[in-house]
Amino acid sequence: MSLESVMIRDVKVGGGAPVSIQSMTNVDAHDESLLLSQISELENAGCEIVRLAIPDIDAAGTLKKLRNKTNMPIVADIHFDYKLALAAIDSGADKIRINPGNIGSIDRVRAVVNEARMAHIPIRVGVNSGSLEKDILEKYGKVTARGLCDSALRNVAVIEDMDFDDIVISLKSSDVRMNYEAHRMIAKETKHPIHIGITEAGTVKRGKLKSAIGIGSLLLEGVGDTMRVSLTANPVEEVLFAREILETLGLRKAGYDLVSCPTCGRTSVNLEELAEKIDRRLSDENIREGIKVAVMGCVVNGPGEARGADVGIAGGNGEGLIFRKGEVVRKVKEEELLPELFREIDAILEERKSS
Repeated sequence: MSLESVMIRDVKVGGGAPVSIQSMTNVDAHDESLLLSQISELENAGCEIVRLAIPDIDAAGTLKKLRNKTNMPIVADIHFDYKLALAAIDSGADKIRINPGNIGSIDRVRAVVNEARMAHIPIRVGVNSGSLEKDILEKYGKVTARGLCDSALRNVAVIEDMDFDDIVISLKSSDVRMNYEAHRMIAKETKHPIHIGITEAGTVKRGKLKSAIGIGSLLLEGVGDTMRVSLTANPVEEVLFAREILETLGLRKAGYDLVSCPTCGRTSVNLEELAEKIDRRLSDENIREGIKVAVMGCVVNGPGEARGADVGIAGGNGEGLIFRKGEVVRKVKEEELLPELFREIDAILEERKSS
């Protein structure tokens, strides 16, 4: 993780702080009510920083209206028009996202930097594979990881030369390997906090796979201080999956861990359906106490194989076992497995609350 840090409202990014989760609204940038509603949904899902597109001056005005109606840190996403960045800062943005290369002249970039300095807010310097400078493309012949890194460092240097250091770096590609290599390079060449993600990852199914590999591999390398999962979907999906990635890597305390066997010829219950129902109910009840639940298909080996689980079930022929810490508690009929399992889960949660 990065040595330097910035504050985005009350969220610390970098400097050893936990990796924060970001997302971006996708409703009308001029509709205050819709924006507030979506920001609230994102916050409830676990989003810690939200980004808003500011396509015109009216959108900056909307940001100003909602600024005092939510405590969520807000990043204003700006392209091309530096005046929109100035208006967004004046409207209360907690961070500005720009690409200095498409803002215009050095004087315009300096105007944005000066306003950010006076407002005491950081700037996210964002570059991606679709907006590399012409000379970098010509140098490498195509979009490359080195080219992405060079572009980011060049644009960061522009702002650093203006004696401004509250910077977050973002360089993204939809190519998972290129994205990985570019981030490993940039992490070795800067101390600024790094925003990671896979840009334009795609639909929920495909995008989750690319994000899990692309983001997860970087986090395992110790690269990344804040992250966004980019999906063509409701942004709440982005936040929930980002949280899953962090929990899976042990960077966030998991609400629950569900382990289930892959089934074999000994399985005599509909384990796939049973596991899906349990997973859905644990998720719907927003279990956050770090409980481990096992769903096994074999009464012979199930309890022993899942001995590390807090509680679990092992299905048999028309019946099954309820077990805790690998020890069988009781045998019940197959149709009673689900309610009996949650009876045990509720008991464990109640014990933890009272201890």
